[in-house]
Amino acid sequence: MSQRTRVLLVAAAALAAAVGVAAGVAVLGGDDQPEAARPKGSPPVLVDVGVRTDREAQTLRRAAGLLAHGRRERARAAFAQGSSLQAQAGEAIAAWPDRSLERLEELARSHPGSGAVLFHLGLARFWDGNTDGAVAAWRRTATRDPDSAFAVRAGDLLYRRLAPGLPTFVPSFRGPSAVRALPAPAQLAALRRRARRRDARAKLLYGVALQRIERPVSARREFSAAAKLAPEDPDALVADAVGRFDKEHPERAFSRLGPLTRRFPHAGTARFHLGLLLLWLGDVEDAKRQLNRAIRLGPPFSTEARRLLRRLEGVDNR
Repeated sequence: MSQRTRVLLVAAAALAAAVGVAAGVAVLGGDDQPEAARPKGSPPVLVDVGVRTDREAQTLRRAAGLLAHGRRERARAAFAQGSSLQAQAGEAIAAWPDRSLERLEELARSHPGSGAVLFHLGLARFWDGNTDGAVAAWRRTATRDPDSAFAVRAGDLLYRRLAPGLPTFVPSFRGPSAVRALPAPAQLAALRRRARRRDARAKLLYGVALQRIERPVSARREFSAAAKLAPEDPDALVADAVGRFDKEHPERAFSRLGPLTRRFPHAGTARFHLGLLLLWLGDVEDAKRQLNRAIRLGPPFSTEARRLLRRLEGVDNR
């Protein structure tokens, strides 16, 4: 898949959160390039706090922003104010190369299930020239802490032929206006409360919100529960399929989504999401065909399909 395709896919799926880290490790090489022995500069830091607004989350965001702007000493001091494993990993990276790798190796031994530690350990190993060790750390990130942005970003680095991030389900309906008007933390809390009911649509909306803050395992759980509550609803069944998308095993999603296009031939959601998932694999031409079929099925997915197709103009599978 060409770099141009990759960039377009990021834009189409609104995966801006992936750009910083992906750019920072672009020296891993493209599909047709040999891996670099060691990148220049220092590793980036990834912060995963969702929509939290507590003091620790604010500290982490501020420290990561300072580091992104090259203010390493100030970033290190800011990370030192936090007590979480994210703060400790960030402080180690901000100190690069002063005992950074050693400190992260120590943290990984004492906290082997921390995605924050394992992900940044992988970055530190890679910057130190240990590509195999970096890959091992990122694989552990994905298996030990799968319900996190660290696992999602680790997947980006492990499967560079695929688009960054994970595909997000698009419902055929909108959420309650009263909930949409709330600030992000209150909105997430309201969606969580509503999802406790035996209400498939409420579970779908909460699942989408979880996807957007990169909690793929939790989102998958909500989609699966919705599908059990509404086994004849194409929205719920398609969401369940999309939520199962896994970069190592994409067939887990496609094996369910493909049959749904035949079971619900007039449901634009099945065609649209099949096209979306094909984009994640870089199969642009097949994706275009599915999106055009979604357009012929009419609203509500015809508009979204047209938007994606406009962004894919001139893009092929190169």
